[in-house]
This record gives sequence, structure tokens and C-alpha cells, in this order.
Amino acid sequence: MNRPLVAGLVLLGVAAVGVVLGLVLVAPTGGSPATSSPPASPPRPSAPAAPDEADTAAVAVLARAIVDAITRHDSAAFGKLTCHPQSAEALAGLQRTWDAAGPVTAKLTGPPELRGESATAKVHVEAAGGTKDTPFPLHKESGRWCVPG
Repeated sequence: MNRPLVAGLVLLGVAAVGVVLGLVLVAPTGGSPATSSPPASPPRPSAPAAPDEADTAAVAVLARAIVDAITRHDSAAFGKLTCHPQSAEALAGLQRTWDAAGPVTAKLTGPPELRGESATAKVHVEAAGGTKDTPFPLHKESGRWCVPG
């Protein structure tokens, strides 16, 4: 695969993972202090709640928009998908990387995996230099699904 494309995808993945890890490490646990007496009965595993239809649809639209931005080499469109505004320098760097990669095709490897207010969209990219599968972490922030980072 073309080195600039791989480098760009790796940088996006690393930035997104860093933001997700930061949120996980900083987020409050919400648990209560431990008590000295054991619980009356062992906790029962609960079935995970089914994803909300609106969230499922929003995540699918976001995942498709990621694929479209990569395929069109449209860093400005990708920048609109992020949770926080990206600097002009960051978007210009991404655009240079995508321009250097040449023509690419991108597609989702399957439907996005939704877990509460987090999701993952796995994107398969093919270029003259090879292929790469990249998991894009997604997050719901202020009622909007976006790419962290």
C-alpha cells in the first residue's frame, strides 16, 4: 500500500485511539463506595440493551461519510465528521497524504458495531500499493455521532 496513505490512516487511528483512551481514563466510574457486607444475592448478568434505531442509523450514515471522504480524498469533508474542529494544518496534512496516495477505493467491511455511546466502523481501503483495514472509533457527543480526535 502507498506509504503516505498508510501513514495518514495510522495517524488518524492513533489520534482517535488516544482520544478514546483519554476519555476512558478520565471518565468518572459512577460507582458507589464498597460496603463491608456482601450482597444479598449474586448479581445476574443483564442482557445488553438493543441499540436505538436512531443511533444505529446515525452511525451507519457517519461510517458511510468516512468511506466517501476517503474515496474522494476530501479532508474538508472528513474534518466535518470529527467531534472537535481540526486545525487547518492538520487537514492540509491529511489532504497531502491522501493526494500522494493516488486513487483509492474504500468500503465498510460490515455494519458498524454499536456499544452504547461508542461504536466502531471498520473500513477496508485498497490502493496501488496494497490494502489496509482500519477500525474507526466513533463516539456520541452532545447528541451527535462523530470521529473522536
